Amino acid sequence: MKSKHILKIFMCTLVTGTILFSSCKKLMDQEPRNSTYDQVFWQNSKDCESALAGNYALLRDVMTSGTFYTSPRYYMYGDAVSTSYLTLQYWGDGLEYIQNGDITGAYNLNSLANWTKYYKAIAMSNLILNKIPSVPDENLKDISNPVKFKQKIIGQALFIRALSYFMMTRVWGDVPLVTTIDEDPITAKHLARSPKADVMKQIEADCHEAAKNLIWGNTTAGEANVTANKGSVYALLAHLYLWRATMTDARSATPNMTDVNSADTTITRIMEDGGYALTDTANYYSTFIGRSREGIFEINASEDSREGSNSSVANMFLRTANIAYNNNNSRAYVTPRYFTTHFFVNKVTEGWVWNEVAWAWEWKSVVTKETDTKDIRFRKNFTDINTDRPTCIKYSNVIYRNPGQKLDAYVSNNIIVFRLSDMRLLQAEIALYKNQVNTATTIINEFRTRNGADVSNQLPSGLTKDAVMNEYVLERGKELYLEGHIFYDLLRTRKYEDFVPWLTSSRFNQEGYYWPVYPALFSNNNLLTQTTYWRGKI
Repeated sequence: MKSKHILKIFMCTLVTGTILFSSCKKLMDQEPRNSTYDQVFWQNSKDCESALAGNYALLRDVMTSGTFYTSPRYYMYGDAVSTSYLTLQYWGDGLEYIQNGDITGAYNLNSLANWTKYYKAIAMSNLILNKIPSVPDENLKDISNPVKFKQKIIGQALFIRALSYFMMTRVWGDVPLVTTIDEDPITAKHLARSPKADVMKQIEADCHEAAKNLIWGNTTAGEANVTANKGSVYALLAHLYLWRATMTDARSATPNMTDVNSADTTITRIMEDGGYALTDTANYYSTFIGRSREGIFEINASEDSREGSNSSVANMFLRTANIAYNNNNSRAYVTPRYFTTHFFVNKVTEGWVWNEVAWAWEWKSVVTKETDTKDIRFRKNFTDINTDRPTCIKYSNVIYRNPGQKLDAYVSNNIIVFRLSDMRLLQAEIALYKNQVNTATTIINEFRTRNGADVSNQLPSGLTKDAVMNEYVLERGKELYLEGHIFYDLLRTRKYEDFVPWLTSSRFNQEGYYWPVYPALFSNNNLLTQTTYWRGKI
């Protein structure tokens, strides 16, 4: 990708932000807002806020965009790559092939293998970081503290850039690293893919700088959860450290303990200073509607601000019971095997059993597996359990814009990127890397108790590290189902073979979990190379 193409992207981005977030002033009344028009932009607080709003709009577009049919990329990368969790039905676009590890279909390459939208968000961050520091304080007379005002915008732009690069490096590994704007697009140079180690180093640096500019908590209720603060930055850092600790070298199963320790101290800061709290399970759905005290960072998708979605991940599942005019043949359904692997209890019964060898009845204890119907995550997140196509209703806060006729349905559930339960469970993973098996066991049991799981599901002490790691993966799969984490959890913990059949150890060692790059991008960049595993396959 050329820097000059990135510049073209952000030259129109501020108009996008104005359309989506600013007042209802008509577009035809607005001056063009880009780097060519510095004399009429970057002049006051509203300009600065509009730029940041555009940055968030582009981040949201990154996460909600997908293929021709409803398939938000954030969930395709993180959840849908294996039929162990959900099954994608055939709808003509070939999206279902990604569940077999095949990412060569035209629709998938054009959308999910195309990183252009990420660079739009990154370009906007770069523009903000370039322009905001030079906005004169006297132009911010309506702001009580211009210095802190600019720091807050800079911190959020850094976070958005860091999050964008983190999502990219988990999908593609090495990606072009762009941290400046090009004032002269005519002489812009082509950019090669930077090593993922360099990308992660930049993410870390951006996070540390963002944290310096941001505070814990928010200054207004409207900012809660959906604008970045110090807690958002630390949550991103925690994930970065664990990803870097385990995925820098795919051939090694030994985590880098420096990064593991950094993740540990980072999450400790979140727990001590963040002011977050787990949602009472009596209000279970409130976490996923959004803006709960458990939320650390979310993408706003609320109908309260007319930003609900009619093409969210929920639309892939929800049927007539939730959206009146939907039929019952949804694009996606929960794979029944998911329940037998994640929600089960071992029931011990005693009775007379016929022994064919001895040809006699004998009194024996019999262990059978039964579904753990007590777990609130089982009860609240899924319906149609006894069919071959169960559905997920985790995101089912449906609001009709035409309520009288139940038409024009919009799902009003925020995209939950980071939340406190995620951080707490990561502490169990950290404990296992540190060989603190009992600590990890305690954390897992806390979650099972909190969610009302059958008492027989409590882990006993004395289990092996590998056995507890298995249970940890299951617990993440229950707690964070359809939150964009599952595939990455399996990669970090090396438990992918149990749940992602197409990802063999040989393919894993070749980094075959990374996605290819959309071939059309090569026409504009002669330094760009295809992802190693996919060379010669596309």
